[in-house]
Amino acid sequence: MAPTSWRPTREQLAGAQGKTISDLIAPGLRVLFVGINPGLYSAAVGHHFARPGNRFWPVLHASGFTPRLLSPFEERELLKLGLGITNVVARTTATAAELATEELKQGVDVLAGKVRRYQPRVVAFLGLDSYRKGLGRPRAAIGLQEETISGSALWLLPNPSGLNAHFQIPELAALYRELNLHVSV
Repeated sequence: MAPTSWRPTREQLAGAQGKTISDLIAPGLRVLFVGINPGLYSAAVGHHFARPGNRFWPVLHASGFTPRLLSPFEERELLKLGLGITNVVARTTATAAELATEELKQGVDVLAGKVRRYQPRVVAFLGLDSYRKGLGRPRAAIGLQEETISGSALWLLPNPSGLNAHFQIPELAALYRELNLHVSV
């Protein structure tokens, strides 16, 4: 039986550079959450938003998307709830700052193809800067966007990384709850 959680070694973290994590995606999702790109920790363990201190999982629970707090190792449970995860850029880096604007724009093109294929109701970008650069919308604000992507609504949310000090869990949960209410109607 596979472990339910574990911490990677320094060697495993170093070896994760440039790796990818499989998308958690299926047809007709309520929400497809789109991270910027996987970090080394997530790639080393093979699960999205896995680094301790990442607030994605607590915020999903606090905003009502999940009935209980899930761990990254339980990410497949999201599919049963009509939720999925992908990234703008598939390759792993130590920080998102390593990604060039052109790479983000190319990632948005790849994302549009996924959205066309799987047709989620809403595509939720988790990161203002990646959205603004990738879609060429420098003034985009949090919330529902005017444009769509391959027929799906676009929603912009703050990145849940623990490094994003601008938003704390209660504030993030309130913003994510707005999206949850939107897709629950």
